[in-house]
Amino acid sequence: MIGARAIALAALAAGTLTGSAQADVGFVTNQGSNSVWEIDLASGEKLREWPVPGAPAGVAIAPSGLVYVTSPETGTVTAINRETAELAPIEVGGGPLGIAVNPVTEDIYVADWYAARLRVIRDGEVTASVETGAGPSGVAVTPDGATILTADRDADQISMIDARTLERIAVIPVGEHPFGVTIDPEGKRAYTADVYADQVSVIDIAARRIVGTVETGERPYAVALARGRGFVTNSYGNSVTVFDLASLAPLATIDVGDYPEGIDATRDGGALYVANWFDNTVSRIDPDAMEVTGEIETGDGPRSFGEFILD
Repeated sequence: MIGARAIALAALAAGTLTGSAQADVGFVTNQGSNSVWEIDLASGEKLREWPVPGAPAGVAIAPSGLVYVTSPETGTVTAINRETAELAPIEVGGGPLGIAVNPVTEDIYVADWYAARLRVIRDGEVTASVETGAGPSGVAVTPDGATILTADRDADQISMIDARTLERIAVIPVGEHPFGVTIDPEGKRAYTADVYADQVSVIDIAARRIVGTVETGERPYAVALARGRGFVTNSYGNSVTVFDLASLAPLATIDVGDYPEGIDATRDGGALYVANWFDNTVSRIDPDAMEVTGEIETGDGPRSFGEFILD
């Protein structure tokens, strides 16, 4: 039997693709003001403000266009439909933080920080849970939808999960306190921001092992990829470390706002955006010039942990 929650989310998804498309829209989770700002990233204009209680932090966008936001303080995930202006809260319990969407099945994966579990949401309800290491934070899915990675912060490891069977198939040790995890477009490598190690660990997904590390600034938080380069937010360093993806050689350090956290790139790789938690701004970075080209005002305490750009 299909529940009322599933019907509501199906209605949300049905309306998502109607209307005119708008390129490069960002969804910024403002933890301090309990809101999500929908921003035109080209102009910096706030298009809408969505009320989302519970200190919203993580964000992911489904292929359908639905936007999912985690609220650690209320144990909920909220589905946002920008076309119909509807919000659908989903109870998951615990402390949901990182979130990702399977690009093939559109299942939603949520890291439950307190329970050391990955929660699986389907049709608007939690349908399964998978054991992870302690303190799971970031979540990422391979482009073929086959494999899920969680960054288990307090276990200093990555959990690798089979998306079909929902079994944990590998544990990969990385640097101390990994937080964000990012997978490249080919699904071959993953990159973790190891907070206490001040480094990025580079993982060969097929081999299930680390193949290199990159020194970063102080307290790296998350990684984004663009133009053959990696970009890492250094939360204590107020900067972004840039490195070459092929050689892993450092290329530059870019000064941004105070306490940068979430970072994401546009699909064409032409720009990156960084949420500066303490400055209430988003910095725009040119990946070719490796410099900041603008700032956008946000609400209080922007985090945008995850993939927050809708192209």
